[in-house]
Amino acid sequence: MQHTTILRRTLLAAALAAGASLASAQAVKLTLAHGNPPDNPRHVAAVKFAETVKAKTGGRVEIQVNHSAQLGDDAAMVTALRSGTLDFSANSQGAVAAVVPEYAALGMPFLFADVQKAWSVMDGAVGKELADKTAAKGMVLLGLWDNGVRQMSNSKRPIKTPADMKGLKMRTPPDAVTVDIMQAMGADAQQIKFSELYVALQQGVVDGQENPLTNIASAKLYEVQKYISLTGHKYESTPFLMSKRTWDRMKPEDQKVVTDAAAEATQLQRQLNKEIDDKLVTELKGKGVQVDTVDRAAFMEAAKPVYTKWLASPIGAFVGRVQQAAR
Repeated sequence: MQHTTILRRTLLAAALAAGASLASAQAVKLTLAHGNPPDNPRHVAAVKFAETVKAKTGGRVEIQVNHSAQLGDDAAMVTALRSGTLDFSANSQGAVAAVVPEYAALGMPFLFADVQKAWSVMDGAVGKELADKTAAKGMVLLGLWDNGVRQMSNSKRPIKTPADMKGLKMRTPPDAVTVDIMQAMGADAQQIKFSELYVALQQGVVDGQENPLTNIASAKLYEVQKYISLTGHKYESTPFLMSKRTWDRMKPEDQKVVTDAAAEATQLQRQLNKEIDDKLVTELKGKGVQVDTVDRAAFMEAAKPVYTKWLASPIGAFVGRVQQAAR
C-alpha cells in the first residue's frame, strides 16, 4: 500500500515537472528595439504591439521593448534582425534602404501630397513589392509606420528659399536621398547618429538638421535650434520589421497573432504621429522658436536633380512606379 502511494506521488511529481517543462518550452521571450525616446509614437505603438501579442497568446509570447537605441543604432539593429539576434525593430527608412535599396523610393523629394496619400501608396502594390524584397534579405515587413514629413531647423538664420541654405552644415541620417536633397539645396550634408544629434547641435558641430516635428519635439532639439522651416521636403516611413529567422521558428497561429497585432499597431502609430504633428507648430512657437513657411515652388525646382539621379539608378524603375502611384 505504502509502495503504491509512493509510486503515485513519484508519477504525479514527474507529470507536474513534465508539465512545467512543457509550459516553459512553449513560452517565447522576444525583443523589440527602436531608436526613439519613450514619449514618441514609435514607442507607444511598440508597447501596444507587445501587449496585444501577449494578451492574444495568453502570455505565451512575451516581447520586451527597448527604446532610445539601447541595443544599438538603426544600422546595427538591421544587422541584428538579419542575423536573428534581434526579433523586431521599428527602424529608419535610411538604415533599411542600405540593405533593401527600394525603400529609398519612398523618400523622393515632395513626392506625396500629404501623409494619407503616402499611407495609401504604402498599403498597396508598392508595399507588397517592398515586403517581398525585404523577405529576400532576411526580414519580414510587418507594417510601414509613419516617420512623418520632414522639416528643417537651424541655429543661424531663417530658411525660406534654397538660397538660404548655402553653406549651412546640415545633419542628415545615413540616408542617401536626404543627403542628395541637402546637397541639391547647397547645404553641406553631414551624417550624425540621431542619439548624438542634440549634443552635435548644442556644440555647433553642425548648424542644423531635418526631421519630422514629432522627432524634433520628443528629442527636444528646439532647445538648441532657433529657427524651424516648414519645408516638407520629403516623407519618410518607419519600417516595422521582424527577423525572418524568428518568424520561421513561430507556429502558424502565433504568426497570425503577430501579423494582426502589427496591423493594429501600424494604425495606432500613424494616427498618433499625425495628431502630434498637427498641433506641434503652435507648441513649438510657444517655446520661443521662430517657425517659417517657405517658397515651396523654389524648393521643388531645386530638388529636380535628385529625381534625375535616382530615376537613372539601379532602382530607377521602382522609383518611377512609386512616383506614378503617388500621382
